[in-house]
Amino acid sequence: MTSDDPVTGSATSAVRCSDAERERTAAALHQAVGEGRLSLSEVEERTTAIYAARYRHELDAVVADLPAPEPAAATGWRPVLTGLGHQVTAELMSLTSARRRALLIALVVLAVVAGLMLAVHGITDEGHGPDSFGHD
Repeated sequence: MTSDDPVTGSATSAVRCSDAERERTAAALHQAVGEGRLSLSEVEERTTAIYAARYRHELDAVVADLPAPEPAAATGWRPVLTGLGHQVTAELMSLTSARRRALLIALVVLAVVAGLMLAVHGITDEGHGPDSFGHD
């Protein structure tokens, strides 16, 4: 997509920047001043340039001499479960076949016992529901 740049009058492939992009760039400046990379006067000048910017390349120019931000750490359950899966797989692969068989048998027995407990509890739970109050 090409458009005429209103400043230079030339056709460019510039993409307009959003307010969210301006805020992310300003946050990068604040992080840089916190790390001692910029002085307060530099941050003031660059912040003015950020909010005056109309195109993404103008935002990029403001932070071009700063290191790229570190990627955010993954959050939520997905990375935890992925790591757990990798750990369990590695542990199982390190076991000998006899130990792996014994572990598998123990897990199957545990699953069967848990299933039986749930089944028995569900069958014999008559009269103890939230609405019964011990009445017949």
